[in-house]
Amino acid sequence: MAIASHTPTSVFRSGAIALVGRPNVGKSTLLNRLVGEKVSIVSGVPQTTRTRVVGIAHLPTAELIFLDTPGLHRPKHRLNETMVRAAHLALDEADLVFFLIDATTSWTPQDRSVLDAIGERRTPVFLIVNKVDLVPKPTLLPLLDACRKLFEFEELFPISAVHDQTFELLVHAAVARLPEGERCYSEEDYTTQTLRVMSAEAIREKILHRTREEVPHAVAVRIDAFDEDAATGVTTIQATILVEKESQKGIVIGAGGAMMKRVGEEARKELESVMDRRVFLKLWVAVEPAWRQNTKLLADLGYT
Repeated sequence: MAIASHTPTSVFRSGAIALVGRPNVGKSTLLNRLVGEKVSIVSGVPQTTRTRVVGIAHLPTAELIFLDTPGLHRPKHRLNETMVRAAHLALDEADLVFFLIDATTSWTPQDRSVLDAIGERRTPVFLIVNKVDLVPKPTLLPLLDACRKLFEFEELFPISAVHDQTFELLVHAAVARLPEGERCYSEEDYTTQTLRVMSAEAIREKILHRTREEVPHAVAVRIDAFDEDAATGVTTIQATILVEKESQKGIVIGAGGAMMKRVGEEARKELESVMDRRVFLKLWVAVEPAWRQNTKLLADLGYT
């Protein structure tokens, strides 16, 4: 586990912690570090996270149920609308909120909009100033002082989700504000995501890492078949990569199928590590114009 244990007590605490913020502030990276497993896919593309992702960290006297959320933003498609709705629902469920901002861009109007949404609830809020390793300390202190004047935060934590080795102080403070309660999940569980969902997300992540411009936001992955053969120990996954234009299809396939081959190999290796078994992965690419506006297709993809 990535997080250090807090001071033991006789009281067991369990609660939900929503990670919210504008797109690309490092919510998914922090979630993975806190849980100690890869729960949420990560890329440099804003709005990578499209649904609420649950990650679970277990301590001797506490269970922390982290809710990674899509970045709050102004929606342009029905997909974006479902993403924003997922973030608001996570806020409604949370016992504590981690509000992340990016130290490299200071305070933005988008941050203000997110804070306004948080302020509509009466949930305790920690301000997490991420990426502090990328800014000079003299510029960080004025930002922290300014943030303290904007809202009555319970705590303020400057961190680097990538480079910090431990988040002991953050976890200790979070546990202290969670309600008393019983454990909700088995100690072996670190996420509620199914292997089908994790497979689709792993494939999409590899595409995000290798494409730019218009392609990332127009890509979705549908799992068509998922077969775990106990006799052979092989999991066979068939998936369709959806794009909106023929030009995007060409980019995802690549010259002579090279891009598709690399995406498939990288996703297969990651899934074999997660499942601890051999994986046979078969990918297709299909053009589905304006799928981000298609309510039924969004539901089939698990986005609603």
